[in-house]
Amino acid sequence: MADWQSTVTPPALARLLAGAPPTEERTAYRRLAAQLRSLVSAGRLPVGTRLPAERELAQALTLSRTTVATAYESLRSEGYLRSRRGSGSWTALPEGSRPPGDALHPVPPHESGHLVDLGVASLPAPQPYLGEAAARAVEQLPAYATGHGQYPTGVPVLREAIARRFTERGLPTTPDQILVTTGAMSALHLFQRTLLNRGDRVAVEAPGYAHTLGLLQREGARLVPVPLARPGGDTALPRWDTEEWSRVLRGAAPRAAFVVPDFHNPTGALIEEEQRRTLLAAARTSGTVVVVDETPAELDWGTDRMPLPTAALDRAAQTVTVGSASKILWGGLRIGWLRAQPALIRRLAAERVYTDVGTPVLDQLIAAHLLDHALPEVRAHQHARMRDTAHALAAALRTQLPTWQFALPRGGLCLWVATDGHSTTALAETADPQGLRLAPGPSFATDGTLEPYLRLPLTIPADQVEDAVTRLRTVTMGARGTARATRGALT
Repeated sequence: MADWQSTVTPPALARLLAGAPPTEERTAYRRLAAQLRSLVSAGRLPVGTRLPAERELAQALTLSRTTVATAYESLRSEGYLRSRRGSGSWTALPEGSRPPGDALHPVPPHESGHLVDLGVASLPAPQPYLGEAAARAVEQLPAYATGHGQYPTGVPVLREAIARRFTERGLPTTPDQILVTTGAMSALHLFQRTLLNRGDRVAVEAPGYAHTLGLLQREGARLVPVPLARPGGDTALPRWDTEEWSRVLRGAAPRAAFVVPDFHNPTGALIEEEQRRTLLAAARTSGTVVVVDETPAELDWGTDRMPLPTAALDRAAQTVTVGSASKILWGGLRIGWLRAQPALIRRLAAERVYTDVGTPVLDQLIAAHLLDHALPEVRAHQHARMRDTAHALAAALRTQLPTWQFALPRGGLCLWVATDGHSTTALAETADPQGLRLAPGPSFATDGTLEPYLRLPLTIPADQVEDAVTRLRTVTMGARGTARATRGALT
C-alpha cells in the first residue's frame, strides 16, 4: 500500500513552486530542492503528498530530467522525500521533526515558553462563567447517567437553547432543525460526507477559512474559488463579488457553496443583507446548496447592527447553517451544530452514527447552561477583550509597520494585513525559531497565492500587543532583503 495521502499534478506543483519563498541557490537542482523543502516545511505541500514523476515535472518546469532527479535525490538524503520502486515518491519530514509550522494549531501552555502565538485565532475561556457552568453541568449529569448517553442529534436541552438563540437573532427555529456535533468542523465534515461525492464542484471564497478548504480538498472536492472584491483596496473591508458569484454558479453549477458572511475568516468582512439575497437567488437558480459558516456570528464587538442570518433570507429554505460554541465561549468546549430542515437533520443523524455516535454529554450541558444563563455576560466579556486588542494592534501596526495596510473590521477574530510585498511564508519560517508564530496568507488560499498577506488574531491580551508587533517588525526587518530578492522562478 502506498504511504501518500494525495497526489499533486505537475501543473499544480509548478504553480506552487512559482510562489515559493525566494532562495539564493544558483544551481538549478539546489534551487528546486530548496523550494520543495520550503513548501513542505510551510505546510503548503502536505506531508504524504505524492510528487509527479521526474520526467513529468521536468516537462512542466522546462528543466532537464537530470535536474529534477538530482533535486529529488537531495531531498531523499535530507529526509524530505521517500520513494518506493514502482510506487513513486512522496513528501515526508526528517526524523525528529515537528509537523509543518502552518501556525494554525495551538501550542500547549507548558511548551510555549516565551512564544508569542499569532497563528491561532481563538479566545481563552471566559472566567468565572465557564467554571460556574461546568459545576452546574456536573450536578445535572447523574440524571443522564442512568441511560446510554448517546444522542445522535444532541441532548434536548442544548438543541432547545440553540434553537432559541437562532430565533432571537431573527431566524425562527425549532429543536428538530438542530443537530449537535463535536465542533463545527465535525458538522462540515458530516455535511460533506453525506451530501457530496468525490469530484463534486464546490464554490468557496478566496481567501477562505484554511481548515474548511483543507477538509474539502482532502475529501476530493473540486474547489471553485470566488475572489472577494475590495473596492477600496487593502484599506477597505472586502465584499462578495456578486457578479462573479452569479457567473460561477451559472457556469460551474457547483453542488454546494461554502461561505462565511459574518466576520469572515480571515478578512473580517461582514456581508450586507442585499448581497446575501443576491447570492441565494443565484444559488436557487443553479441548484446549489449554500452552506453558511456562522461560527463568528456572535463576535459583533464593533457594531450595533447585524444583518439577519443568511438562512432567514432564503425563501426556498435550502440553506444549511453551521455554528459553534468555540468562538464566543471556548475552543476547548467542542460543541458545534448544524441547522437545516428536519428531514435533512434526520438523514445527517443517521449517517453520523457511523463515526462518533454523539457529542459528550457533559460538554453539551456546559454549553446549554452558558447559552441559556450567561450568554449576555460572556459576550460582553469577550467583546471587550477583542475590541481592546483590535485597537491596540491597529495602533501598533500604524506606528511600527506604517507601510502595511489593513482595514479594521467591525467584529470577528482577526485582522487581514497586506505586508507591502513580503513573502509571509518566508516570514513565518524565519519567525518560528525566534519565538513568534504566524499564519501566512497562502494557508487561506486554494492555490498557493496570497503570499503578501498575513492573518493576525485579535485574541491575545491587549497588553501583549506591543511586544508582539515589535517582534514582528524585527523579523520583518531581518527578512526584508530576502523577501524582495529575485525569486529564481523555475517556470
